Amino acid sequence: MKRSRPTESSSTVRLGLLQHACGATPARNIELTLELAAEAVRKGARIICTQELFPSLYFCQAEKHDYFKLAEPIPGPTTERFQKFARRHGVVVVASLFEKRASGLYHNTAAIIDADGTLLGKYRKMHIPDDPQYYEKFYFTPGDLGFRTWQTRHGRIGVLICWDQWYPEAARLTALQGAEILFYPTAIGWHPREKAEYGVNQHGAWETIQRSHAVANGCYVASVNRIGLERPEGGDGIEFWGQSFVAGTSGQILAKASVDRQEVMVVPVDLSKVDVTRTHWPFLRDRRIDAYGDITRRFLD
Repeated sequence: MKRSRPTESSSTVRLGLLQHACGATPARNIELTLELAAEAVRKGARIICTQELFPSLYFCQAEKHDYFKLAEPIPGPTTERFQKFARRHGVVVVASLFEKRASGLYHNTAAIIDADGTLLGKYRKMHIPDDPQYYEKFYFTPGDLGFRTWQTRHGRIGVLICWDQWYPEAARLTALQGAEILFYPTAIGWHPREKAEYGVNQHGAWETIQRSHAVANGCYVASVNRIGLERPEGGDGIEFWGQSFVAGTSGQILAKASVDRQEVMVVPVDLSKVDVTRTHWPFLRDRRIDAYGDITRRFLD
């Protein structure tokens, strides 16, 4: 007797997370990402998200003016390719790119493309780190578009980028605009010499803070990270820890990728659970907005 497949609710949407290593040739990285996106479509994905700055190696490990040549306008050639892909397959795409806004003005930007190929808008990374081998302040101007959401054909989404992951304010302000899913294109890993001593705690903190955003806001969180050891300027490099994941509306891990394998994760999420969770755990109702004025101060002396 033929076994029937389990049915999914009409409110269910499949998320496609593309986890892979990047090489030194942007054209090849873009082709690989499109190939993996096509695989996600074949598996039923309706919203697809890339990892952070997927067209290149993570160049922010060094301060080098030549790397500004990797930037491109948005809309631009890469955006247009993903717009055509989205229109052909009827899928939403979040594509993380190095944006050249003007001479001397660059952003770490995600392009949000609807299922008809329309470029709905951009999110420019708001929090810019400056740590050993994460010298992003040399390259990126902080975002000036604020925290935003977009109503796409397959759900209302918000997009934040990597270092934004650590800030509950960013997740909250995006969720307050009705985001059902928070996407986090990411490039994070271990300094190889520190991995043995700090690796478990570093990764645990990264996963925990994002799961907490799902809990506090009653929404889904999808974090897409790269894999592989990258050493664009020699030295120890960064060992990207992969482990892309999707968290449910109560912060539970719904699916999680490996540390070191290329994977196309396709994860079904039921958007009706956002309303159910927010109704039963009414954190948004009980916020004391009258008492939060000091949150805009740098420090309370």
